[in-house]
Amino acid sequence: MTKEVQTITFHAELIPVGKLAIARIPEAESVKLPSRGQIAVKGTVDGKAFQTVLEPDGYWSHYSKFDTKQQNELGLRSGSTIAFEVTPVKEWPEPIVPKDVADALDTSPDKVKTKWKDITPMARWEWIRWVNATGNTDTRAIRIEKTISKLNGKHRRPCCFNLAACTDPGLSKSGRLVIPE
Repeated sequence: MTKEVQTITFHAELIPVGKLAIARIPEAESVKLPSRGQIAVKGTVDGKAFQTVLEPDGYWSHYSKFDTKQQNELGLRSGSTIAFEVTPVKEWPEPIVPKDVADALDTSPDKVKTKWKDITPMARWEWIRWVNATGNTDTRAIRIEKTISKLNGKHRRPCCFNLAACTDPGLSKSGRLVIPE
């Protein structure tokens, strides 16, 4: 049984974490979302339109992160409480492809390039998320190599990693979101 798509509204504090700011979605609202993994949403932040992909926090909830550019465009200030209204959408935005991944794709076989264009934006988000889930440069290089190899084979998505874990190495420990004190 699939959950009915619904708009959720909540308030959350914008917490500074380095150059990013994150807002944790209250668990009571997050459970209304259709997945414990990443979710594409459209909505408003303090009345301003935005579209993003909510990230899992490893505690069966979600968070939204904002880089400096997004904070400026939306007029957000770290430490403030902001109003959210979000609705899950089927249309995922295109992910930002890291330079090292883009370089590997550019030099990959035509089959890989074709498959990369053919897979859904959600699948591209998952590949990038899997590559980005390590802070170790050697492991990252291996994951990029495996991404190309798997796309050159039968795979359309990465396998065998917890989609509900927090995978940003700058924000997580053991798959769970950690907010620096």
